Amino acid sequence: MSPATDITEVVPVVGRFAPSPTGPLHLGSLVAAVGSYAMARRVGGKWLLRMEDLDTPRVVPGIADDMLRTLEALGFRWDGEVVYQSRRTEAYRSAMERLLKAGLAYSCGCTRSEIARISSAPHGAEPVYPGICREGLPEGKTERAWRVKVYDELIAFDDLFMGRFSQSLASSCGDFVIQRADGPFAYHLAVVVDDAESGINQVVRGADLLSSTPRQIYLQKLLGFPKPVYGHLPLVVNPDGTKLSKRENAVSLTDRDLAREGWTLLFAALRFLGQSPPPDLNGAPCPEILAWGVDSFDPARIPPTPAPLPLPTRADKLPSRR
Repeated sequence: MSPATDITEVVPVVGRFAPSPTGPLHLGSLVAAVGSYAMARRVGGKWLLRMEDLDTPRVVPGIADDMLRTLEALGFRWDGEVVYQSRRTEAYRSAMERLLKAGLAYSCGCTRSEIARISSAPHGAEPVYPGICREGLPEGKTERAWRVKVYDELIAFDDLFMGRFSQSLASSCGDFVIQRADGPFAYHLAVVVDDAESGINQVVRGADLLSSTPRQIYLQKLLGFPKPVYGHLPLVVNPDGTKLSKRENAVSLTDRDLAREGWTLLFAALRFLGQSPPPDLNGAPCPEILAWGVDSFDPARIPPTPAPLPLPTRADKLPSRR
């Protein structure tokens, strides 16, 4: 079976888009929205929307509403109500208590600098937690976080676009944090609980989260949750290959006339994903372009490597057909 073979067609697909409202929607997020939307809708599936606003100090007031209005202006329509992680702390607490009760998690008093100093991870890599507090808090330490125990086993899955991916959590990260002592639950725990409760069975998102997926699969296994099918899309980068600046690549109603420019953004996203919208759709209303993307989307054409996302120049923009 090839990486892009759509194995989800045998069951009703439930996909999702889950941005973090720490800044306006940006070009990388738009690509993820288009890819997840097309992959779910092309087989008649549902597409859910979740705001990952759990890290409340980083959330920018008003950005979640701006994201919703921007998505609507670009023609996206989601199923059901929008889920906000900031309103779901009890669900995450319940999952963590299950892990603690089963002896699969424990409190940790180590600081980041202490872990980095002791860890044998290569320079620049994520420090591997050495298990200092696994058997109980050493004398003099106070709780700073709760970690889930990992064991020396290989976590592997077949990505829809990237192919086979495997990782040993014991050697890549060690026991990882599921909640910090100051309150916030970790992304990995929250996303696993949310996906399971929402019935998500297809996760299409950016390749920056590819290496995080084994942790989520591991938590799904511990909590008895079903494992979704995963597909990680290539990242949008700057022309020199560096990380895209969210601030300089915003897609927002506050700085764009999406009624006129929206089609250029959707064209660019579809082309980035290897699709070829026809020239006669130039200037078409956004819902019409998205409908074409859903009907014509071919996952086998998605490129595996990161690349820039050049927007059409002003000279390329044809008058709207409205």
